[in-house]
Amino acid sequence: MNSHSDTPFHARHDDDLLTLEEASEVLGISINTLRWWRQKGEGPAYFKIGRRLYITAGEVRAFIRQQRIAVRPVLPAPRKLG
Repeated sequence: MNSHSDTPFHARHDDDLLTLEEASEVLGISINTLRWWRQKGEGPAYFKIGRRLYITAGEVRAFIRQQRIAVRPVLPAPRKLG
């Protein structure tokens, strides 16, 4: 399998496979956090090839988008005048 680790993340195709190490680097979290999320059923979708876990670049991008949407501030309801 060819390694794309020297290719910047923004240039990676959505179908490119990332190891847990690569995904944790992109997300800025520890590998143990990714493992914990997997145990809880959270975080980006994973799959196995043999005994190794992988995440696609597209799944990481989708996860980042979901997190950005989830933390957007909700505008307060307008106050009633009168």
